[in-house]
Amino acid sequence: MVSEADSEAEDRLRDLQVVTDTALGRLGVDQLLVELLERVREIAQADTVAALLLDERSQMLIARAACGIEDEVREGVQVPVGVGFAGRIAREKRPVLLERVDATTVANPILWEKGIRVMLGVPLLAGQRVIGVLHVGRLDDRPFNTQDAELLEVVAERVAGAVQRRQLDEERAAASLLERSLLLDKMPVCPGLEFAARYLTPEDRTVGGDWYDLFTLPSGELWLVTGDVAGHGLEAAVIMGRLRSALRSYALLGGSPEEVLEQTDRKARHFEIGTMATIVCATGRPPYEEFRITTAGHPPPVLAVPGHPATLLELSVDPPIGVGPVVRRSSTNIQMPLGAMMLLYTDGLIERRDESLDDGFGRLCASIRPDRPEAVLHQVFRAVVGSTPPTDDVVVVALRRSGETPADGVTYGSDPVRRAPPNAESA
Repeated sequence: MVSEADSEAEDRLRDLQVVTDTALGRLGVDQLLVELLERVREIAQADTVAALLLDERSQMLIARAACGIEDEVREGVQVPVGVGFAGRIAREKRPVLLERVDATTVANPILWEKGIRVMLGVPLLAGQRVIGVLHVGRLDDRPFNTQDAELLEVVAERVAGAVQRRQLDEERAAASLLERSLLLDKMPVCPGLEFAARYLTPEDRTVGGDWYDLFTLPSGELWLVTGDVAGHGLEAAVIMGRLRSALRSYALLGGSPEEVLEQTDRKARHFEIGTMATIVCATGRPPYEEFRITTAGHPPPVLAVPGHPATLLELSVDPPIGVGPVVRRSSTNIQMPLGAMMLLYTDGLIERRDESLDDGFGRLCASIRPDRPEAVLHQVFRAVVGSTPPTDDVVVVALRRSGETPADGVTYGSDPVRRAPPNAESA
C-alpha cells in the first residue's frame, strides 16, 4: 500500500519532469537549474539545495545554482573532486549522508555558517561519468535516511538528463558561432593563383578541431594551413582557435614555417597541456614557382602537374604538436609549374573504418586533375566522400597556379586589395 507521503513524493516527481520538459526550450543551464532546485527542495523536504557542476579540465566542482544557500553561487564556490562533502560524492559516485556539518566534514564554510545540521548528497551522472553533485540540507536535526537517498537519486537522474540536454544545445550554439568567426570571409588574392576550400562536419556535430587558413604577410608571402586538433566538440574547437591564432602571430614575426611550428608547439605544450594536433603549412612568394612545406604529423598534400598523375608529396614528417619529443622541425621545397594543383586536407577526407589509409590516399589521388579549384573540389567530394555523410570533420583546400594575373589593382604586401576574383569562395 502506498503511503500518503510516498504518493506526494511521486506527484512532486511528476511535477519536476513537467518543469524539466517545458523549461528546456527556453532556459539556459543556470536558469534551468534554479527552476528545478525549488522543486527538488520540496521533494526532499529540505531547507537548502545546491547543484555543483564538474569542470572536467580543472576537476573542480563549481556551484551553479542554489536555493537557501545562494551565497555558494554568488561567491563562485569551487570544490576539488575528492575534497570535502561534495568532492567525496563526486569521487565515490554514490550518495553520502552527513549527520554532522562542520570543518571536519565539509570543505565549504558557508554550509556550517548557515546553520545546516544534516546533509544528503548524490552524484549527477551521465552513464558512469560524473557531471556534478546535487546536495540538500536541513536546519534541524532530522536526519536523512536511505529512502531519502533513493528518492534524491531519482531526482538527480532527471536533473542530470535535463542539464546534459541543455548543455549540448548551448555547446552546439556556441560552436556554431565559433565556427563562423574562424572561417575566412574571403580568400586572399594572389596574382597567378586560384583557391577554393571546404569545411564539412558530421550531421550530429556543428564544429570540431579541424581548420584551414589562408593568409598573406606584409612581405607578400602566402601561407596555406590545414590542421586537426584531437577530440571533438566545443573544447576541441576552442583549442583549435587558439592554435590558429598563435600560428598566425608567429608567422607575422617573419619566421620560416618550421620555426613557426616549433613556436606553436612550445606554446601548446605550456598552455594547452594534453593537446595533440597535426598541422601542415605551405608557404610561397610571388611568382609562386616554389612552395616550402612543413608537416607536424599531418597527411601529406597532393600535387597534380599537367600531363602527370596526381601524387602524394614526399615530405619529412615531424611529430604532431604537443606530443612526442621536442625536435628541430624540417621543411621540403617543391616546385609548382604553371597549371599545377596542390590539395591540402585533413584525415577525415581519406580515413574509413573498413579500409586502409593507402586505399583512401589512392582514391584521393585518382580523383584529382589540374583544373579550376572549384571543379577539383567537386570531383574530389564526388569520388572520395560520395553520398555517405562524413563521420569526421573534413577540411580541403585547393590551390592552382594558373599564371593569370588580375588586372584591377591587386598588389602584393600590405597594400589593400580591391576585390576577390569570381572564383574566390568563402567556405
